[in-house]
Amino acid sequence: MNGSQLIVRAGGHGRSVAEAVLLGGAYELGGFVDDGWEQAPEVWGYTVFGGTNSLEAFRYRAETAIVAIGNNSVRELLHMRLPRCGFGIATIIYPKAIVSSSARLGAGATVMAGAITGTEAQFGEGVIVTSGATVDHDCTVEDFGHLGVNACMAGGSILGRGAWLQAGSALGYGVRVPPADLLKPGDGRG
Repeated sequence: MNGSQLIVRAGGHGRSVAEAVLLGGAYELGGFVDDGWEQAPEVWGYTVFGGTNSLEAFRYRAETAIVAIGNNSVRELLHMRLPRCGFGIATIIYPKAIVSSSARLGAGATVMAGAITGTEAQFGEGVIVTSGATVDHDCTVEDFGHLGVNACMAGGSILGRGAWLQAGSALGYGVRVPPADLLKPGDGRG
């Protein structure tokens, strides 16, 4: 076991990531951080310690953390804070996902139930591959990219930084989706 894992956010994706942690056995679930903690102070008997504005205060609760938020720009901002707060960044693979041994996953990536990743697929930091999504051979999902439920990428296609492939969408062979305009850490917005 790799120690205790903190899930940043306790919404639908956060609970899905927590389930992957519980089923996977690589980490112990240490709890959650969520801005709505006062309305929901626990999830499945695990404590929601407080809001993201106090992330540093929860370092003693877990060695690693992962940001489990579907919004790509918000996920990036919080992901970049984790190392500054002293957390290692986990990569989570749901036990019922299929991940090629030659695929490369960046820190903070999540591959959810029923997802399939092919030979030599490359995933950047903070990537989400949602349930049932398929990333074929030689594809690239750049940092903070997000594949929706049952989205698929054919061989050699590229999902740009911070781009979102909607549920059920498909990228043909070699197609490139350009990077999204993400809010950059420290630019004063948001």
